[in-house]
Amino acid sequence: MNTFWDGRRVVVTGGSGFLGRVVVDKLQRQGADVVVPRSAEHDLTDRDAAFDLFTDTEPDLVVHLAAKVGGIGANMAAPAQLYLDNLLMGTYVLEAARELGTRKSVLVGTICSYPKITPVPFQEERLWDGYPEETNAPYGVAKKALLVHALANHAQYGQASIYLMPTNLYGPGDKFHPTVSHVIPALVKKCVDAREADQAKVEVWGTGKATREFLYVDDAAEAIVLAAEHHDDPNPVNLGADREVSIREIAEQIAHLTGFEGDLVWDPTKPDGQPRRRVDASKAERLFGWRASMAFDEGLRRTIEWYLANREEAERAPT
Repeated sequence: MNTFWDGRRVVVTGGSGFLGRVVVDKLQRQGADVVVPRSAEHDLTDRDAAFDLFTDTEPDLVVHLAAKVGGIGANMAAPAQLYLDNLLMGTYVLEAARELGTRKSVLVGTICSYPKITPVPFQEERLWDGYPEETNAPYGVAKKALLVHALANHAQYGQASIYLMPTNLYGPGDKFHPTVSHVIPALVKKCVDAREADQAKVEVWGTGKATREFLYVDDAAEAIVLAAEHHDDPNPVNLGADREVSIREIAEQIAHLTGFEGDLVWDPTKPDGQPRRRVDASKAERLFGWRASMAFDEGLRRTIEWYLANREEAERAPT
């Protein structure tokens, strides 16, 4: 039996969020003593609050998942806030961990940090080849800066950290409110609403030609826990499911699974975002034995079932 996590105190920032709740559950099941700070008590964009958190809890490890996120619309509406909040949270969490002696920091970045045009599948060494796609560059650059910070601290102070880059996440527990939802929950809500209102069409942003790779939330959480235990290098590691799918295909599949029988009407005046996304996740398998296991069709079905059973929670406005 694995006893690595027994009694280890782990702070999981963002532990009450979509990915965080699954990570917390997996850690607790393995015997970890998990602390989930609330933003109302610990504003991690404030240096003193971040340091107080680490002083009060004295963790062995920190898993930094707290982030301000959203789809293309949110990134276009509030780019400065997304950049600054994510930059400050990452900076203060990593510095507090270093100064107060936390043994390892697990940092979760984003696929949005890759250059707009990157050869597919994305390989980690391509991360520095150019500027991210414009609509999500502020978020992507803020997360990329955290990687630079981790590498610098490792070189100068020997601080132990790892940096994981999951592709687009989906699954039960996702956010379906229009101001923060990403493509899958946004399309699910639109199709369900249209079916219930007996509407003849659903409008979808872009051309539908852009592609994405989606990683089921449980697979991502499993990777984070495995990497925290077995990996000890701050250089970036991709997490993906090795399946590239077009937005048009996703929309058609969601329409079918939700029972919407009307037309999908594409709006090419709205941005597609990055043209293609799929990562090479072979490094994760090689370094800590992780590979995604959830089939996309099954994951999508489970996501829709959860949404239909939990609509009030799913559609709750962000605070």
